Formats: sequence, structure tokens, C-alpha cells
Amino acid sequence: MTDSSTRPTLPDRLSVNPRSKFYDAAIFEHEVGIKLNGKERFDVEEYCISEGWVKVASAKALDRRGQPLLLTVKGTVEAFYR
Repeated sequence: MTDSSTRPTLPDRLSVNPRSKFYDAAIFEHEVGIKLNGKERFDVEEYCISEGWVKVASAKALDRRGQPLLLTVKGTVEAFYR
């Protein structure tokens, strides 16, 4: 069982894409949860708490590199460890 004192603090902005400058592998060793407007989201690719947005992948659209297009959804963002 992991102790909450060994977990790194969650940053203001975090991305699940390893190519992003906001990616942090140490945080993803633990399970991270995101709430947007009080509802938990399981499809979040990137978030920013201070600016109040999350980015989620579109259903079928791809960018020119073959990655899913990210849609920005605004609201109250809360990040937490599960």
C-alpha cells in the first residue's frame, strides 16, 4: 500500500503525452483522478487548474501527425490521487 507522504505534489498543469513539456513520469506511478465541474472524467489528456480547462481527445479526428485532436473543455478543475 502506498503512503500519501511519498506521492509527489500534483502540478498546476499536467499532460499524459510523454512528448509534452508538462509530462512527469513520477506522478503517473500513482493513479491520478480529474474532476471537471464536480464530475470525474476518465478521458483527460491534459489539464490546467489555474486556467480552468482540460483537454480531451476527439472521437475520430486526427492531426497531421496521426495523433487525436484535443478539444478544450472549460470549468472548475480538481486533480487528486485515487
